[in-house]
Amino acid sequence: MPSLVTPVMSPGSLNAAPQPTLPIDDDLLLRPWLPSDAAAVARAFQDRAIQLWHLRKADSEDETLEWIEQWRRGWESEAACHWAVVDAGGDRVLGRVSLQSIILAGGQAEISYWTTPESRGQGVCSRAVARVSSWALEEAGFNRLELGHSTVNFASCRIAEKAGFALEGVRRQALLHADGWHDMHLHARVHEA
Repeated sequence: MPSLVTPVMSPGSLNAAPQPTLPIDDDLLLRPWLPSDAAAVARAFQDRAIQLWHLRKADSEDETLEWIEQWRRGWESEAACHWAVVDAGGDRVLGRVSLQSIILAGGQAEISYWTTPESRGQGVCSRAVARVSSWALEEAGFNRLELGHSTVNFASCRIAEKAGFALEGVRRQALLHADGWHDMHLHARVHEA
């Protein structure tokens, strides 16, 4: 059945080239995940805040190594793009930012993120989200990025605002967390023509 609209992004729009490494100023770097990052991810997922908002915990480095392999395959399949947020040297993992649920035809994706406890309150997350968003909308060809978070996750709301995501509304009882159903804020950032 023929489409009445031209796809925003065609297959191969992302994976025709290697996943980019994205510098942020002189002190941060977004790079593809490496198997050697498994221990850092396992440590990060011991944090109760990450478990609360991301609905998962890691029981072992082997488990986080499997996650990293899935994250790396996301680029190849064009289903997701996952970056490690690291210091300028590229060694110390400070967090993660990703584009998930990619719909190439519509040029859409959902952005998600976390930072390690010791990296919070320093602008690491908001800068990483802003950088990936700018890359996606200005370089990669995406049209719309959505950002969802629990209405009681005030830190995520501040990150969304700092990264230029407009609040579009509340999705009532949209996600089941370990402590029950949460209403979710829906923020979005779109390509400015």
